[in-house]
Amino acid sequence: MPDTRTGDRRAKTGDRVGATYRVQVRPGFDLDATAGLAGYLADLGVTHLYSAPLLTATPGSAHGYDVVDHRTVNPELGGEAGRVRLVRALRAAGLGLVVDIVPNHAGVAQPAANPAWWDVLRRGRASAYARWFDIDWDRGRLLLPVLADAPDALDDLKIVDGELRYHEHRFPIADGTAEGTGEGAGDADGTGDGTAREVHDRQHYELVSWRRGDRELTYRRFFAVSDLAGLRVEDPEVFAATHAEVLRWAAAGEVDGIRVDHPDGLRDPAGYLARLRAAAPDAWLLVEKILEYGEELPDWPVDGTTGYDALAPVGGLFVDGSAEGDFTALDTRLTGHRTSWSDLIHDTKLEAATRLLAAELTRLAALAPELEPAEARAALAELAACFPVYRGYPPHGARHLADARSEAGRRRPDLTAALDAVTRRLRDPDDELGQRFPQLSGAVMAKGVEDTAYYRWSRFVALNEVGGSPAHFGTPLAEFHRFAAARQARWPAAMTTLSTHDTKRGEDVRARLAALSELPERWAELVTRWTAAAPLPDPAFAHLLWQTAVGAWPIERERLHAYAEKAAREASVATSWADPDPGFEHAMHALVDRMYDDPELHAELTAFAAEITPAGWSNSLGQKLVQLAMPGVPDTYQGTELWENSLVDPDNRRPVDFAVRRELLARLDAGRQPAVDAEGAAKLLVVSRTLRLRRDRPELFTGYRPVPARGPAAAHAVAFDRGGAVAVATRLPLGLARAGGWGDTTLSLPVHELTDLFTGRVYGGGETPLADLLATCPVALLAPTAEFVEAAS
Repeated sequence: MPDTRTGDRRAKTGDRVGATYRVQVRPGFDLDATAGLAGYLADLGVTHLYSAPLLTATPGSAHGYDVVDHRTVNPELGGEAGRVRLVRALRAAGLGLVVDIVPNHAGVAQPAANPAWWDVLRRGRASAYARWFDIDWDRGRLLLPVLADAPDALDDLKIVDGELRYHEHRFPIADGTAEGTGEGAGDADGTGDGTAREVHDRQHYELVSWRRGDRELTYRRFFAVSDLAGLRVEDPEVFAATHAEVLRWAAAGEVDGIRVDHPDGLRDPAGYLARLRAAAPDAWLLVEKILEYGEELPDWPVDGTTGYDALAPVGGLFVDGSAEGDFTALDTRLTGHRTSWSDLIHDTKLEAATRLLAAELTRLAALAPELEPAEARAALAELAACFPVYRGYPPHGARHLADARSEAGRRRPDLTAALDAVTRRLRDPDDELGQRFPQLSGAVMAKGVEDTAYYRWSRFVALNEVGGSPAHFGTPLAEFHRFAAARQARWPAAMTTLSTHDTKRGEDVRARLAALSELPERWAELVTRWTAAAPLPDPAFAHLLWQTAVGAWPIERERLHAYAEKAAREASVATSWADPDPGFEHAMHALVDRMYDDPELHAELTAFAAEITPAGWSNSLGQKLVQLAMPGVPDTYQGTELWENSLVDPDNRRPVDFAVRRELLARLDAGRQPAVDAEGAAKLLVVSRTLRLRRDRPELFTGYRPVPARGPAAAHAVAFDRGGAVAVATRLPLGLARAGGWGDTTLSLPVHELTDLFTGRVYGGGETPLADLLATCPVALLAPTAEFVEAAS
């Protein structure tokens, strides 16, 4: 349980922020366009707009996480004037604002766009901004991985307008290093002391190929993205400079909440969050923290996470856990071998540590000079591969390090001495190695599991989701109730979500795929026939692709092609980003085309997707209601108030048709009772009525109590009482139908008159037949009738 001080603060901020709606503010949908949503969002029932990063990002950035100037609002979004107009529009609609900030890194893809980085390149260690970035200056010149992977790449270097130019890339020239070039001129003919190559050799930086950069990079980056350079926000001056603008908004009352991107990348997350809390004491403060199965969020001075820890158990409620053996057998038959999840992620994490993050591993190994470099690298990589969570948090987390040491020793007994030596260092929170290792282990987990293993292990891809645990096949009902009650007690103001810009598949795709868990034999028959008719050299990836197609069908051909290419390269088995295999990718794209062009395959795929779609709709409405009504502050990702078949980014950043949503909401408000059909109005009804009740009657959502069902179909219902509001959802609808429906199953409701906000029907309470309660809709939201009448008015 949190201490009293923390609990009081969480209650205060949680009361103010009731529900959020995430908008991907971007150059194609700027601040003024976002301001135009204020009325619709207020009608939908949210209390706060939750915005993508607003500070100036790399020109053309579609996401805003590559901030280049922390002093200004992105001019491509409308600048400061646009931000002010947005705040005014939100206030006029009675809404607040939650903003996304990026403390871990800054965008450096276009150096001229980032004044601080440009100055570092020009002046080196003498720059006033040299301490801003996490650069290992002792290893020589700052390496910039921009060159083509060719020995003569520097032949394309030129001097133009007093700058070094490599194709479209621009770099500064340090004072006094351009002798012989003349102002605004430069020869590249290989003679004199001012050729482009010679000038380049006198700079504080060195242009290198991306392959060399991956091995030798001298600055910390975001995961393996060299265009994002790590910031040293543990330095108070850097913190102040990079947070001044956002904190100005908070102090002026123009921001109610702050979402902190990727705190695991920071040197000292706890210290950073304490400083941020002190600077914004009244803000609703969230961290984008990925918790592994069973892991608890440290008792930081925050209100909780951004909701991935809710996404997995909520989605798992609608997965039939009894099908695990069938899907394991299918996976074994399709791939020709039994795959161990623990062994797979160990191997993908080790690959990430030694290949993708080789430069970071080298930097850490250099901090252990008592060992041979190869020994230090091997021991650190093995510990990172065996680390059971993203990272430890010194001085806590000793148990995770002990677990990693034990497993690493089991796998590599030949490294016993090196593992012991390194582990002793990592136990010391004041040791530089101990402070930096968590930054590596978090990146290894993210790249090795989320961005690689999730694309390799295709046993049942509905579970391969950020914050999920694919080895845990579904969420038993009792486990979910324990989880929700614990959230209510400890993190009542944490966010809940089902979709974000980082999820691998949209919530409705996962909901439809969940229906496969109720049809394991049917799915095995179909996918076996399909993979035989249209084989692919990588059978595991073929299974992933067929599941994804079924979950998102009908999907535009070009979208599925784009997804397949990204997913296959992320898996890094038959092809990869570093070394694409044209032969495999041709076969993969041919398979996608066959889904559309082969009449028999297309007809079977279309018919099966249509067959399971109603169950998918039931699952979607069920998980949406649970997510919106359970303890926490619910977030709705842009567009997901209707059915939405997005896949991984950039697919999930596509434009949203808000005009359609406005019109449908107006029709619902005029009294239309929607069917559960392809239009999606039923989902909009569930979202709007649940959010409105939470906003207008927050006192109905102050507790958590499971509501038991009794009867032969009791396992197919999930229901809970939040302190007056009762949410009821159908689980495993195909199994329910096969068993003949609800029969005489009942739900024990509070003994007073209740109204279902989705149908308007009134119930007397007590033992209520589920066949009656869920006769027209697979979900219900019940509120005391007097409360309902007053809220509706």
